Amino acid sequence: MSRLQKRFEQLKKENRAALVTFLTAGDPDYDTAAAILNGLPAAGADIIELGMPFTDPMADGPAIQLSSLRALAQGQNVAKTLKMIGAFRTKDNETPIVLMGYFNPIHKYGVAQFVADAAKAGVDGLIVVDLPAEHDRDLCDPAQAAGIDFIRLTTPTSDDARLARILGNASGFIYYVSVAGTTGAGSATIEHVQQAVTRIRKHTAVPVSVGFGIRTPEQAANIARVADGVVVGSALVQKIADAKDGEQAKSDVLALCGELSQAVRAARR
Repeated sequence: MSRLQKRFEQLKKENRAALVTFLTAGDPDYDTAAAILNGLPAAGADIIELGMPFTDPMADGPAIQLSSLRALAQGQNVAKTLKMIGAFRTKDNETPIVLMGYFNPIHKYGVAQFVADAAKAGVDGLIVVDLPAEHDRDLCDPAQAAGIDFIRLTTPTSDDARLARILGNASGFIYYVSVAGTTGAGSATIEHVQQAVTRIRKHTAVPVSVGFGIRTPEQAANIARVADGVVVGSALVQKIADAKDGEQAKSDVLALCGELSQAVRAARR
């Protein structure tokens, strides 16, 4: 059983959703990002998404786009991101880590080498925004063969026929993009999210996490009542952008993570 499966099984027994937090690797610099990453589990993150910086993150809004640029300016790359995860694993062998990004840097690194190095570093899942199900042979199949879950994205425009195709080879969790737009966009109504999650569950038994547009503890709690996981990214990344230095960035991100965690944990009580 993978770390992701174990975590969702554990949380199901606790009758609560997972808090999934997003951080861009290397933002605002390697050491600060590593310190934030190391502090997230104690602050309440159940699953960590680590973004691989890319020059053209087309699915992301301004906050995460700028975080990629900050990281790239500091020399962050795929190898350094895997190094960061490997260092994290020396201290924490339980918290699932999911790499999120785009296919171009993986293709440049070399798919076979990337999959091998990611598995060795302790990566549990991949979310590759621009690689549809029709290209499973390019990355999904090799990743799953190496024990790395491949997490699918679904959207409000995914009809039942498309859902069946998207979810056929999914593992780890399903990422429901709750708004038709980029990260950090306006949030969907809870009624819309509940309907969407119910429809997705008709096609799969894999846990469903909801993201895009979730910024506050109140919003996170609302989603946690109907989904298996709540993904928060732009709000945390913006804390880094607004901080005067690395110490404040770490403090502010972990403080917001704690507030989100408390809200998610209390949502179903």
